[in-house]
Amino acid sequence: MTEALTAHAVATFLQQHPDFLVEHADLFSTLEVPHPHQARTISLGERQILTLRDRLRDFEFRFAELVRNAALNETTTEKLTRWCERMLGEQSTIRLPGEVALGLAEQFNLQEVALRVWGLDLPESGVGAPVAQDVHAFADTLTAPYCGNNTEFIAAGWLNAKPASLAILALRTSPHAPAFGLLVLGSDDPDRFAPDMGTSFLQTVSRLASAALSRLKPASA
Repeated sequence: MTEALTAHAVATFLQQHPDFLVEHADLFSTLEVPHPHQARTISLGERQILTLRDRLRDFEFRFAELVRNAALNETTTEKLTRWCERMLGEQSTIRLPGEVALGLAEQFNLQEVALRVWGLDLPESGVGAPVAQDVHAFADTLTAPYCGNNTEFIAAGWLNAKPASLAILALRTSPHAPAFGLLVLGSDDPDRFAPDMGTSFLQTVSRLASAALSRLKPASA
């Protein structure tokens, strides 16, 4: 008895006998297969060329995407560096919080940035204005930046205008330390801070802002 001839059996045979089409080159040149994009048949060789062209286009697209991402990352790094330079260059402790917020807004094209800190040696107005204990508790539980469209947070009210989307970042001296402030980024673009977006960059912003503001000595007991 012979094994039934199936597509799988043919494929297996060709894999096990790679020299078959070499020995039968005339068969290879006469085989025809359906065209991938048109209602006609083409030779097996031509079909292979089309397959290679499709793969080449896919590789070109991926390479172009990598180039775009690299350029975007370079631009973002440059903006982040300029923001850090601005914070490091500010000698006045009173003006430092404003430079943190204003620098972020200018470098990253944000409509509004709000900042509140506590437990630092700052006047009890503006950035150092007292906030409710609920805000302290919320900041302590914020282990990762919040991103979304919920503008009902108390911190969202610190912005002058209601944003379409916002990000809320906790400020702390170390990953497990209690928070000493909140940084609120507001945008009029509802998709700027989407709930499912990655937060690695925002976590970097949080750490850098925290490091800059921790230069302010704690308020006297």
